[in-house]
Amino acid sequence: MSLSVDIQLKRLSRIYHQGETVSGVLVLDSRSDARHDGITLTMDGVASVQLSPRSAGLIESIVNSSKPISLINQSVEVAKSGKIPSGQTEIPFELALVPRNSSKTLYETYHGVYITVQYSLRCDIKRSLLAKDVTKMQEFIVEYRPGSGDNEEQKIVNFEIRPETLQNVRDRARIPQFLVRGHLDTSVFPLSKPITGEVTVCECERGISSIELQLVRVETCGSAEGHTREASEIQNIQIGEGDVCRCIAIPIYMVFPRLFTCSTTVAPSFKIEFELNIVIIFDNDHLVVETFPIKLIRS
Repeated sequence: MSLSVDIQLKRLSRIYHQGETVSGVLVLDSRSDARHDGITLTMDGVASVQLSPRSAGLIESIVNSSKPISLINQSVEVAKSGKIPSGQTEIPFELALVPRNSSKTLYETYHGVYITVQYSLRCDIKRSLLAKDVTKMQEFIVEYRPGSGDNEEQKIVNFEIRPETLQNVRDRARIPQFLVRGHLDTSVFPLSKPITGEVTVCECERGISSIELQLVRVETCGSAEGHTREASEIQNIQIGEGDVCRCIAIPIYMVFPRLFTCSTTVAPSFKIEFELNIVIIFDNDHLVVETFPIKLIRS
């Protein structure tokens, strides 16, 4: 293509907060002089909800709530009709990161299975009928300001896992007698820090194959009249391999992935929540799972 455009943001991290200015330059590269009918830059922010196949047949309120929610939509003309000279041309730009409705709050960037919150810049170079329009998109990341969750109370969560505490067990005969104790350092985790704690196998009459940590997102779509709730795994790490030693504390340590987690979000038509599973797999391939609801904050 004889004409190309690139969007370069001033911040290499591409992370912005509500109320800030998103600035950078449009870099136009043309092999020869090229006429155009105007260059526009559009800032878009959309929360998209996709219902799972299992939600088919539910009430109309859920269907209505699945429509995309426009968070930001503003467009500016950065250049009027004219000519782009050959070589490289830079056009600076600045756009304020404010929601369409000043009373609303921008949700954090999030890429989930059924819910996606995405912000982007799109540059459009309009050209005549004989030449193809040129379009370029660049995603940027929106986060809540640091310190937005400082008032959250953080307490140690002690736990004890044994056959009597398990729920939704189909075949109790396959579950050996065991006792696992431990703690999470808190149930409210800052996204900038890892999940920490420890787990100790006090006793177990069978061998253990593996102990794993599983981070799960719980996406709820719908309204008070009806909703769908879907849980899916984000990441899984092994903290114990083989028949671990008894009565020795195993540290829990998991770093949050960047785009697949966000601050716990409760919106009118959707919720983004998170859980931590501790999975113990015995040597007969039977496994037990203990689930801990956790809250993620930006601090």
